[in-house]
Amino acid sequence: MCGIVGYVGPRDSQAILLSGLARLEYRGYDSAGVAIIGANGDLGMRKRAGKLQVLRDDLAATPLADGTTGIGHTRWATHGAPNDANAHPHLADDDRLAVIHNGIIENFAELKEELLAEGFTFRSETDTEVAAVLLGREHAASGDLVTAFRTVASRLEGAFTLLAMHQDQPGLVVGARRNSPLVIGLGEGENFLGSDVAAFVEHTRNALAIGQDQIVAITPGGVEVTDFAGNAVETSPFEVVWDASAAEKGGWPSFMAKEVSEEPEAVANTLRGRLHDGAVTIPELDGLDDLFRGISRVIVIACGTAAYAGMTGKYALEQWTRIPVDVELAHEFRYRDPVIGPDTLVVSISQSGETMDTLMAVKYAREHGAKSLSICNTQGATIPRESDAVIYTHAGPEVAVASTKAFVAQITALYLLALHVGRLRGTLSDAASAEAVRELEAVPAKISQVLETEQAHIEQFARWMGDTQSVLFLGRHVGYPIALEGALKLKEISYIHAEGFAAGELKHGPIALVEPGQPVFVIVPSPRHSSELHKKVVSNIQEIRARGARVIAVAEEGDAAVLPFADEVLRIPLAGALFEPLLAVVPLHIFAMGLATAKGLDVDQPRNLAKSVTVE
Repeated sequence: MCGIVGYVGPRDSQAILLSGLARLEYRGYDSAGVAIIGANGDLGMRKRAGKLQVLRDDLAATPLADGTTGIGHTRWATHGAPNDANAHPHLADDDRLAVIHNGIIENFAELKEELLAEGFTFRSETDTEVAAVLLGREHAASGDLVTAFRTVASRLEGAFTLLAMHQDQPGLVVGARRNSPLVIGLGEGENFLGSDVAAFVEHTRNALAIGQDQIVAITPGGVEVTDFAGNAVETSPFEVVWDASAAEKGGWPSFMAKEVSEEPEAVANTLRGRLHDGAVTIPELDGLDDLFRGISRVIVIACGTAAYAGMTGKYALEQWTRIPVDVELAHEFRYRDPVIGPDTLVVSISQSGETMDTLMAVKYAREHGAKSLSICNTQGATIPRESDAVIYTHAGPEVAVASTKAFVAQITALYLLALHVGRLRGTLSDAASAEAVRELEAVPAKISQVLETEQAHIEQFARWMGDTQSVLFLGRHVGYPIALEGALKLKEISYIHAEGFAAGELKHGPIALVEPGQPVFVIVPSPRHSSELHKKVVSNIQEIRARGARVIAVAEEGDAAVLPFADEVLRIPLAGALFEPLLAVVPLHIFAMGLATAKGLDVDQPRNLAKSVTVE
């Protein structure tokens, strides 16, 4: 979950490292550090607990020597508390070698015992320092960092991306990856490494993705990629389709505020180039018709917000394709001996494309004969490369830890997949497909309408509710996963109790939580599409209102039935039943952000969380 960046070239590396870390801080903000080989040939290092600004202030007060080779790190703590000693980089080989790490080394304890027995000492509680000391020992034996890396990487178990440099080999940064992200940025007379393209997009949009169990060595003049045995391997070049300004706040008070405002654009960009004359065309799926015709079951695997997108997409997939769909949490999937085979399509959803639980579930599925398709927002990521097919969501960089625009883009991609497969299998008529396409095309403008008409209202009552300790969310049909998403957002960034329920479950237990003053959001289905379901949800509202709840209804324009029973009504434009979730979730994102802001909290970097979960 940590952010890593490496640089070799003619420029001052410290400025480049700090700039890259600023764009990677969403991956972890417990501590930060840099190491630089100065022009005098000495390796200098500085690391500090806390957010990146603490390190910036320290370096401003006491600068490191300028140098053109460097590595930098921002940490989400795993082994050891978030303090100065456990921060990265870690030094070894008489402080001439610096190492940074993303992931977890599972066999670090036995390796540490081996090194302790040889007389080596340690200054931290981390698994990373074990790798650093081991690498220092091997470098002392071979005198070459790449050779040392090959020996060490083959002994490590678990998930890791390691970057290292040695003062005896200036102008060289070496990295190795297994089950953890690493991409290469290609410049003119300079090269970069990063856990995300955001680390170097300010300087170059030309990138290389490297595969599993590979080692990369960058110098100012070139890049060499080999496997752990030293064999040359092919790399996958790609161009980053967004520029550095897309990962900046641009005047917004927070990245989350900016990204909520970009939800219409995220949907529009995900649709762009995929809708033609009332039909869906997904170029990435060309040549896969037999795959989709041959499946008899779909399993969607994801975690957190992505899982709720999957739950929403299930309704469309089943309705339009008539294929049974299960939605499972990725971290549970492979541990229950699931029944899968060649006629199973596993659809994975991950904003980063590096979510470790999801990645391991994808690998498990493929090993057991299933086909796999990923929905991902990040070019060059691991999960798409491990899948048979991919649909990219084109939401642009999402920096705030709590996902918003990526969520609506994921639902959009699932709907595109459902329409594509439904037409291919003949379960969706031309007329129904054309109507669904019209609905999709209208979504961006309708989300913009919600932002324009409801945002100020929602932010106002969120401020009034700044001392709220618990909020409940209710929904039926496609409103149920939206209720779960609303609760998750509130938990993530405001640190208060929040739960989402299927509204029909209310009288089976959850209604015991309702007491006078209890805020309850209710996602109200359209009376135009299902008058029976609408009546049942209005009855639920009456039940909780009778017990003193404060009801906030999210209802479509013209729905007068909720007015006598709701304390607040948040209106969304008219839309087809399956398209209402893309509109109904927007007020919930705004509310979570507004309440957290009212509490004086950092909505972009909530405690204990990181954007990309690259450990199990």
